[in-house]
Amino acid sequence: MPVGRALAWFGEAVRLWKRGPIAFSVMAAIVLATSIFLGPVPIAGLIASNVVAPLLACGFLYGSLAADRDDRPRPTHLVAVFTAPLSAQAAVVAAGLIATLLESAVAWSLAGINLLVPGADMSQLSPSAVVAIYAGDVLASLPLTFVPMAVLFDGERPGTAFASSLRAFAMNLRPMLGLAAYSFALVLVGLATMGVGLVLALPWIAAASYAAWKDIFGLAPGGEVT
Repeated sequence: MPVGRALAWFGEAVRLWKRGPIAFSVMAAIVLATSIFLGPVPIAGLIASNVVAPLLACGFLYGSLAADRDDRPRPTHLVAVFTAPLSAQAAVVAAGLIATLLESAVAWSLAGINLLVPGADMSQLSPSAVVAIYAGDVLASLPLTFVPMAVLFDGERPGTAFASSLRAFAMNLRPMLGLAAYSFALVLVGLATMGVGLVLALPWIAAASYAAWKDIFGLAPGGEVT
């Protein structure tokens, strides 16, 4: 697909978000609060950041699916993932953990900071280092973008989901990099507004990923195969 498809995905994301902006904002606030307040706590912080938060973030995908089916996104979509098979939940966590490990490698190589340690302080880093770390996170998660949709909505086995996501990424590199660029810009805006903008950015990025999955895999509205 051409690189311009990325902008179309975000256009679709805004359309889906408009079906339930308050619900999406509530979900985003809860996801952020989970990471912020539990992040500095030993053990619980690691679990919250690498297990609970990624699973809760799937609520944006369930909300997008509901909106795509002319339903209303609801805050209860935040816990919908916990009704999925444990293997699907494990695949979501694994995809997020891989991205976290790669992001941590970037942070360690640039500034000697171990992001896997609860309460890792990035306040002393230069703005360029912070930007590079978040860019590394966005890029690291890009090849695994479609894993959650594959296991949660398509019912694929984890191995098949990872393979199909990697293949879709490789075959659509330009629009996927465009998706990363727009996502990164939204993350920067969110950080520049002391995290307030992330309440909008997180649902938009997730809904754009949903739109990309639907587009690349040839799905009709509501996630049905055409």
